[in-house]
Amino acid sequence: MHHVLRFYSMNQGLILRLYMLGARLTRVPLFGRLVRRFMEWYAMHHNAWVLTRDEAKKVIDASTSIAVGRCRCREVFRNCHNPLETDIVIGVGSEAFMATRPDEYRAITKEEAKQIIDACAEKGLIQTIVKCRGDFYAICNCCRCCCVPLRLRRDYKIKNIWGRGKDVLDAAEF
Repeated sequence: MHHVLRFYSMNQGLILRLYMLGARLTRVPLFGRLVRRFMEWYAMHHNAWVLTRDEAKKVIDASTSIAVGRCRCREVFRNCHNPLETDIVIGVGSEAFMATRPDEYRAITKEEAKQIIDACAEKGLIQTIVKCRGDFYAICNCCRCCCVPLRLRRDYKIKNIWGRGKDVLDAAEF
C-alpha cells in the first residue's frame, strides 16, 4: 500500500493548513525565499493538473477502483457552500483513503463518479487530477475559493503546484 497516501489521508486537514501556513511564510523577508524554494521543490512531487470534464471521465473509465468522500479543502477552509461530497479517489488513492477513513469514503461505480463530475462542472467547479510521488490518486472538484493548490498558485505564485499539462493523461497509469 502507498504509505505516503495513508499518512496524508489520516492527516489531510492538518497538512492543508500547513501548506497555507508555508505559503504565508513565503512573504516573510529573507526567510520567505527559502520557504518558497522548498514549496516549489515539494510541488514537483505532489501537484495537481486541470482536466476537462471529458478528460476526468476518461480517468474514471481507466480506474480500477473508485471512492468518494468529502472535499477536505472546503471542509477545512469553509469559504463557500459548494457541495462537500466531491472528492473522488482512484486506484491507490481509493485503497489508502478507504483503509484509513472508512467512515468518510465509500466505494462508487464509474457511472456515479461521472455523475458527480457532471454535477460539479455544472456548478462551475474545476476538475483536477492530483499526483503524489508518481501516482495519480484523486480527481478533485475544486472551487476557486477553497482549493489549496489553486490558491497556492494564484495567491502565492507557487507555480509547480497547479497547472494544465496537455500530456498529463498520456503518461498516466490509473
